[in-house]
Amino acid sequence: MAPHDTNKKSSARKSTNARKRKYEEVQVSKSPAEFFAENQAIAGFDNNGKSLFTTIRELVENSLDACESVNILPDIVVKIEELTQTQFNEIRGVTKSSQERDLDEGLFVKSGGNRQDKSKGETDKENSKEKKHTPGKKNPKSKTEEAYFRIIVRDNGCGMKHDAIPNLLGKVLSGSKYGVRQTRGKFGLGAKMALIWSKKSTGVPIRVKTAHMLDDTRPPSHISTCVLDIDIYKNAPRVLKHNKSTNQEKWKGSEFEVLVAGNWVTYKSRIVHYLHQLAIITPYAKLEMHYSNLLDNKKDMTIRYERRSEQMPPPASEVKHHPSSVNNLIIQQLLHKTKSKTFLKFLTSDLSGVSSSIAKRIIAELGEDFDELMEPSDITENYITTLVQLLRRVELFKAPDGSCLSPLGEYNLNLGIRKVIEPDVIATSRDKTCSYEGHPFIVEAAVCLGGKNAKEGINVFRFANRIPLLFEGGADVVTRVAQNKIKWSSYKIDHKRDKIGVFVSIVSTKIPFKGTGKEYIGDDIMEIQISVKRALQSCCQQLRSHLTKRNALRDLKERRSRLVKYVPDASRSIFGIIDAMKKRYEDSSESENCLKSSKNVRTGINENIKIMMQKIESNEINENKFSEHLMKAIEAQGNLEDKDNLNPFLKSQE
Repeated sequence: MAPHDTNKKSSARKSTNARKRKYEEVQVSKSPAEFFAENQAIAGFDNNGKSLFTTIRELVENSLDACESVNILPDIVVKIEELTQTQFNEIRGVTKSSQERDLDEGLFVKSGGNRQDKSKGETDKENSKEKKHTPGKKNPKSKTEEAYFRIIVRDNGCGMKHDAIPNLLGKVLSGSKYGVRQTRGKFGLGAKMALIWSKKSTGVPIRVKTAHMLDDTRPPSHISTCVLDIDIYKNAPRVLKHNKSTNQEKWKGSEFEVLVAGNWVTYKSRIVHYLHQLAIITPYAKLEMHYSNLLDNKKDMTIRYERRSEQMPPPASEVKHHPSSVNNLIIQQLLHKTKSKTFLKFLTSDLSGVSSSIAKRIIAELGEDFDELMEPSDITENYITTLVQLLRRVELFKAPDGSCLSPLGEYNLNLGIRKVIEPDVIATSRDKTCSYEGHPFIVEAAVCLGGKNAKEGINVFRFANRIPLLFEGGADVVTRVAQNKIKWSSYKIDHKRDKIGVFVSIVSTKIPFKGTGKEYIGDDIMEIQISVKRALQSCCQQLRSHLTKRNALRDLKERRSRLVKYVPDASRSIFGIIDAMKKRYEDSSESENCLKSSKNVRTGINENIKIMMQKIESNEINENKFSEHLMKAIEAQGNLEDKDNLNPFLKSQE
């Protein structure tokens, strides 16, 4: 074979292989940490500002959970320290010479393409200009510089076990909050996502100091210090430092320190608003936030919310799946993990709300392929589908029990609103426990009027599993019910002019969030919509009674003020009439004879007239005396109306 033929066949094979590779798809698997790192917006890390907000929120809520799990009143301190890019680079060990030289200015100009080197003279000239800045006046931060934030969150909770720290913080989708119960978390990420954002934006590992409580009688014997990073691709912690030290201060709790990129200017109001609402929904917690700007200390700020209540909500408990909430995967998992020996025992023990009699009827309904004594492992995938279809159709199961939930309580909700909002009047209500798709939920609501810094109109505050919801409020079920389903005028409330605060807290084993960011609850679940409406209507009815009484008292007060307004004119007119009578009496020489000869005049009138005229002469009767007696009459009449006429008036109004 000729050499050139061999070369042609070889090149043809190469081109064929290249075409095959072009159309072949390479299958790549990603770890959970890598997935959330690439899709960080799902967890609330949309941009630098939102990432700063979410980092603070996740760390604070972790601290609340740590305190509530051991029934300790939370004391949480948040410290935020803003750094410039230059200050951050100094911390990272980047020298000024390599940071500030900017040899090619064209790189930093949008329209510049050619290399523009700085000459030595130009560099010296710029350095001399920098040295001539006004003493005491800080150089402004460059517009292109990013801002970095050192965040420290400290609590007095239960702490973390020494050996468990790496996996608790450095392994995504691993934790203790999974199961059917009420939790604050949306994805089960918590501080793990803050660690991922720290790695992406700054590359600085997280630093944790914690003292784990063994029991309530004695403080922790040691403090654990851990500095760790996360291997995104392996979804595993990378521990840089992990040691113990003696707990001489008898301290308990945890302290998280993380360094991330962020934007304080755009999300300052969100962070402040979050703490504002968190103080409402956790009045039993003491919250502090200290912000410091290393470039300009005039921007420093401190926010503090003192504890108002000593009463904590009961802890939430884990429950079994309700038959109405199961699907093929859940039943398959339960069958795999069950310790029950028979199918009948599985239905009554591994599911909630299934009695023995109903379980037997279900097995009979399933047909001859199912038996009470069959082992759960004998149920195949096809049988699982048949079982799930039947379970979701049966209507005889007991409703999910709300005793597993941990609502805030009307007392605490009232205290929280009074502490933060300081309203003129407030009404609270809790609706009965309801359920949707087998998940129990409880709605608590409050409606207030007036308050510090309150705005006219309907101001909605939303909470889900005792965490504030700040974004996408317009599509939320609470907002839509408050604006479209409540007839405020029926309750003596002007929804356009009055300053109305609407507070709704929903707790459930599964909050039906909408959207990728899980920032609002849709109004498509009628059970939740109806429960929210009932709770708000109950609050409004309480307010209507109060407002009716208030309006009645206001009307009486206005009537008194109108009467008092005319007292001087009435006194002047009455005294003028009497004074005119006195003059006519004195001028008439025949007045006494006329009075004596009159048949219709009773004896004694002449004497009364003479006495009255004498009092006028002696100034015992004058205009001021009339005013004084009229004022006393108005006060006496007003008191009488308050006692005798107010209650019938209120009843007639209702």
